[in-house]
Formats: sequence, C-alpha cells, structure tokens
Amino acid sequence: MKLQKILKITLPLALGGFLVWYSLTIVSPEKLAAYFKNANYPWVLLGLLFGILSHISRAYRWKFLLEPMGFKPKFVNSFLAVLVAYLVNLILPRAGEVSRAAVMANYEKIPFEKGFGTIVAERLADLLMLFLVILIALFIQFDFIWNLIIKDFNPLKLVSSLFLLILVVFVFYRIIKKSTSNFAFKIKSFLFGLKEGLTSIFKMEKKWAFIFHTFFIWLMYIAMFWATIPAVDGLEIPFGGVLIGFIAGGFSIAATNGGLGLYPVAVASALALFGVDEVTGNAFGWIMWSAQTAMIVIFGGLSFLLLPIFNKVK
Repeated sequence: MKLQKILKITLPLALGGFLVWYSLTIVSPEKLAAYFKNANYPWVLLGLLFGILSHISRAYRWKFLLEPMGFKPKFVNSFLAVLVAYLVNLILPRAGEVSRAAVMANYEKIPFEKGFGTIVAERLADLLMLFLVILIALFIQFDFIWNLIIKDFNPLKLVSSLFLLILVVFVFYRIIKKSTSNFAFKIKSFLFGLKEGLTSIFKMEKKWAFIFHTFFIWLMYIAMFWATIPAVDGLEIPFGGVLIGFIAGGFSIAATNGGLGLYPVAVASALALFGVDEVTGNAFGWIMWSAQTAMIVIFGGLSFLLLPIFNKVK
C-alpha cells in the first residue's frame, strides 16, 4: 500500500516534469520569456475573472445538494472549501474532493460521507457537461473533424476495436456481478453510489437552479479560455477550435498535477489542427496554465489562512 501511495504521488509529478522538459524543447525558455513579456495581460485578467466567477457559482451550487439533507453552510465556508480543493489537487490529483468534504466536516459539522457524496453528484453533472461540450465541438467542426478521421480511416480496425471494447465491458460486468470478493463489492458500491448521486440531482427541490449554475460554471470555463486568446498577439482561432483546445486542456489537467507540463503540449497540439504554429501554441498554453495555477495557489493559500479566522477557531 505504501508503494502504491508513493507511486500515485511521484508518477504524475515525474510525467509532468518530463513534459515540462519536452515543451521547453519546442519553445526555448528565452522565447517563452519573450511571449510572457509581450502578453496582453488585461485579457489574462479578464480570463481569471471568469475563472473566479465559476468558483463562486460552484460554491453556491453546492448548497442545492446539501439543503435537502438539512445542512445550510455559510457561503464563505463553501467558497473557501472549493478553493482549498483546487489547491490540493495541484499537489495530489483527485485529493481535492476529499479535502473539500473534510473542510466542511470541520467547520460546518457536515458528516464527511454526506458531503463527499454530494461532491460525487456534482462531478457527475460536470461529466455530463463535458460530454455536451464535446458534442457541440463535434457539431461545429464536424466537416473538419470528419476529414481528419477519414484521412487514415480503417473500417475493419474500427469495427474490431468496438467489438473488443464491448466484449471486455460485458465480461467485466458478468465477473463483477457474480463475484463475492471484497474488490467486487467495492466496484458494486462505487457504481451504486454513482447512480444514487446522479439521480439525487433530479430529486432536489431546486434542481433548475442547480442546472442553471452547472451551465454557468462551464460557460465561465470556456469564457476563461476564450478571453485569454488575445493575450498572445496574432493568435486567431475559430470558436470550434476554442472548444477543442479547451477540451484538450481539460483532459490534461486530469492526467497530471493540475496539467503540469501536459497542458501546454495538449493545447498546442489541439490548436495546431487550426494552423497555429507549435511555438505559439505552446507559449499560449504556458500563459494560460500559469495564470490559472497562480490564481489557484494565491486564493487557495489564502483560503487556508482565512478559514479559521472567519470561523474563529484555533
């Protein structure tokens, strides 16, 4: 178990470190520094404003899941807990949700398991939104993406891959369903929890307010990416390209510690499909990632300090 925990921490950091080195082989530190020096920072600040609005909305949305259980936390605690979670995720991927529930358990006396359950429900709603953004990107850039697919299209390979995927899922489902092992029980409990969390969204009293904030959060995410584009002179991307770059950046954040090293590479690869040269794409990715990370580090660090002050506890 100790080795597993060590690997969970070190492997993403090692991957991030390698990708930082790889990105800097594409755009030299000197060129990158020049891009940072010449960036139009009012656009960066506008993007960060959209990011802050998304965090405020996320903190406010949380109460719609907590209220049916009889909890009415202070908004300031909810907001600071969200910022703490983002900061923790930079250090240890996917641990932010745990810290967020722990903060509310400490300062609002919300049982950890109940707070964590609502966070799982939130993540399911966000996952649905991610799929929606992907579908919109596919619709807007359908001809462009379709041409990329058929360029090296192999129907036999596609059909065999889909068949193999369906077969693996079916076999895994049958094994887990019949198994009585502890591992199988954990899988079943996890899947049941996902189902309960998803259905709880539609059972809440203020579900339309929850849905509105969910759309608003993701609109602000996209607006943050879009608003930062003019920070790099000469960078022009169609809206479909903005969505594809945003999606690529989002997946990179889930893969390493807050997208360390991978974010600029992933965004540059996505923008390259729309004619953006590799150097400019990487520079934009670094500016975007640096702005987001600085915001999280500053506000997340302040949240750690402000939580006991606002709650007047030792």
